Amino acid sequence: MDTAGYLEILEKEGQLLAGAAKEAGMTASVPPCPGWAVRDLLRHTGVVHRWATAFVADGHTAPRPMGEQPGLDGPGLVTWYRDSHRRLVDTLAGAAPDTECFTFLPGPSSALAFWARRQAHETTVHRFDAESARGGVPAPVATEFAVDGVDELLRGFHARRGSRVRTDRPRVLRVRATDADAVWTAHLSQEPPVTTRDASGVAECELTGTAQELYLALWNRLPLPALSGDPELAALWRETSAVV
Repeated sequence: MDTAGYLEILEKEGQLLAGAAKEAGMTASVPPCPGWAVRDLLRHTGVVHRWATAFVADGHTAPRPMGEQPGLDGPGLVTWYRDSHRRLVDTLAGAAPDTECFTFLPGPSSALAFWARRQAHETTVHRFDAESARGGVPAPVATEFAVDGVDELLRGFHARRGSRVRTDRPRVLRVRATDADAVWTAHLSQEPPVTTRDASGVAECELTGTAQELYLALWNRLPLPALSGDPELAALWRETSAVV
């Protein structure tokens, strides 16, 4: 996927998130995020949008803390979120392709592509959260984009030192999409997982499902889809893979 494709998704997903949040109401609970109400979801996602915007707009090349969450609520909070999202989309769309700034995951070759990708996935996952709070049928996640999100999670987030997915002995978990030519093999150990985009070797447990099912399940938004092999390995992933 290219930057323009990510921006198109980011634009749509932010609008869907705001709409679902408004319909749900600020006090509605967010089932995938225990302890959160919709107001918490909007405050968090809006702050993340503004944090990302500043890296690109101001060319910050070192990590920076996120800003304070606003004390807004109700319609004012929805308006603030929409403005946060709009600033992000406009900043990314207007930035030079060779913009240099801080990034924190391996992935696309440019900083601009990184932030477009990261914020598109951030917003999509939280859009699902807002729709879960509202109820009804959530909007679909396109197959290609879902595959990209699984790849970002497995080969990006969980390649970092902070990943808590560790095993006392080497183990192998496989993830396979049933509606795309996409399979990953995660090698688990006392070090951060090392994931390859292939089906090499013997896996002790394999998770299979559509790309959308895998995407939402691996982000702990849905139950794990079909699995074969050792269920304890799948349970270990579920228990330790939350991204912090």
